[in-house]
Amino acid sequence: MKDIATPTRTKEILEKYGFSFKKSLGQNFLIDPNILRRITETAELTKETGAIEIGPGIGALTEHVARSAGKVVAFEIDQRLLPILSDTLSPYDNVKIIHEDVLKADVAQIVEQEFTDFEQLMVVANLPYYVTTPIIMKLLEEKVPLKGMVIMLQKEVADRISAKPGTKAYGSLSIAIQYYMTAETAFIVPKTVFMPQPNVDSAVIKLLKREKPAVEVTNEQFFFTVTRASFAQRRKTILNNLTNQLPQGKEKKEAVIEALSQAEIEPSRRGESLSLEEFARLANALYPVFKS
Repeated sequence: MKDIATPTRTKEILEKYGFSFKKSLGQNFLIDPNILRRITETAELTKETGAIEIGPGIGALTEHVARSAGKVVAFEIDQRLLPILSDTLSPYDNVKIIHEDVLKADVAQIVEQEFTDFEQLMVVANLPYYVTTPIIMKLLEEKVPLKGMVIMLQKEVADRISAKPGTKAYGSLSIAIQYYMTAETAFIVPKTVFMPQPNVDSAVIKLLKREKPAVEVTNEQFFFTVTRASFAQRRKTILNNLTNQLPQGKEKKEAVIEALSQAEIEPSRRGESLSLEEFARLANALYPVFKS
């Protein structure tokens, strides 16, 4: 069977349907079957695996996932792509396309309906770059029962997700995702394998769900509030950021200093130098001061 993801076949499909790319939807289609094979290999799919895809485009990655996984459910927001997908994916009876914005969908309910017979669930997707972070965070915060995600995204975002403390890329996004999952960059993808070519290089990142979050916190929401506040102005100290960003932080400055001392963190340190464990200690020490 001829792969969808060759330059010639992609052009044929686009011409047949008179399809034009919408920049606002971040549409960049992959035209290299080798990259798609590597993505599915990284996801370690079996017939016992259910797969969720987001933004299938004309089905290039979908068909590779369908060949390896037991079932694929793909969310596509662009109505113009539905007849194309119905055509290109007709050889695969284990694919279901849902015409919905994944950010508005009740993904947990769809998972319950569609994947009752599957032992594990993976997200495998070439994510639209303009909504990468909201999509990942939605799936994590809504506690969708995933084993993990193998996703292609902007290299810069992949670097931020897998970043370690003390590096420039490390920030509240690194912490939010590493709290729930282990993160490693699987490989880099050059811009030349897309149609149209994006302006940036991409990376495929592998995220695997931890059995329990990386650290124990009194209140998850507050923990994330503290991490976001700590990076609000990267050049400022942790004390400065917390007192400026947390509600009534200035009035509670003494209590913030006390909480930092309790968590064994120097007030003069910057957010990027704190590990996940240190942020957990800090959030737990601050919570009694700020819980309303």
